[in-house]
Amino acid sequence: MIRTMSYARITLLTILAMIAFAGNSLLCRAALKQTQVDAASFTSIRLLSGALMLWLIVRLRHGALNGRGNWYSALALFVYAAGFSFAYVSLSAATGALLLFGAVQVTMISKGIFSGERLRLMQLLGLVLAFGGLIGLLLPGLSAPPLFGSVLMLMAGLAWGVYSLRGKGAGDPTQVTAGNFLRAVPFAVILSVITFSRQSIDTAGVGYAIASGAVTSGIGYAIWYTALPGLKATTAATVQLSVPVIAALGGVLFLGEAITSRLVLASIAILGGIALVILEKRPVATK
Repeated sequence: MIRTMSYARITLLTILAMIAFAGNSLLCRAALKQTQVDAASFTSIRLLSGALMLWLIVRLRHGALNGRGNWYSALALFVYAAGFSFAYVSLSAATGALLLFGAVQVTMISKGIFSGERLRLMQLLGLVLAFGGLIGLLLPGLSAPPLFGSVLMLMAGLAWGVYSLRGKGAGDPTQVTAGNFLRAVPFAVILSVITFSRQSIDTAGVGYAIASGAVTSGIGYAIWYTALPGLKATTAATVQLSVPVIAALGGVLFLGEAITSRLVLASIAILGGIALVILEKRPVATK
């Protein structure tokens, strides 16, 4: 009974975390499409509210932050957050989430390859399929997403992949993330100062940014890190492929976005290819 309850709890937390991650895309796109807030202000408010929420969570759990995190990881976090916001000026929620999570997974898989990890045939086919889907999505055409926004989101995904790799074995993930959010705030403030002449804020936009930072980022990451120890590595990697699908459904339901055939085919190729790479990993032999 205990195992069943434990499994049910992990499953619930995992589902909530994936909804939160997709919620970031929906909130950012809604803010930049439906309100007057600019991308730089959204980034600053999101990081600040995320830092405050994570600090509160750490205080309640551990009592002190203990100087966790570092400036290099904070810079990667900022590049992700800024690229994410500016990309959603022009991208739909579904396309942005697909590019983001595709780039994150490819970055982490590429790190393994450069570190000497040897891929099996199905994994190589998966990589070819994923890159083919990405190229097909970005090829010029009536339904192709804006190139500049796409490049920004791929950059955001690369930065988040780097951030994730740097965070492996760095200590308690919630404390580390809280420290990095706090350190990322000055970078966001500098961005807001640089773009001050184009700054625009309204109540609704601020509300979306706070929700993105405090709820879908701060609480969302805390939930994910709570569930993560109960998941196998391949399960944790694979389940994140659900985020673009959730974001696409949310975009249709809440933002009135259309799902194109190009997006559907590219999603199948990119997510399917990455899934092949992840699921075909050879199990580690126990000693």
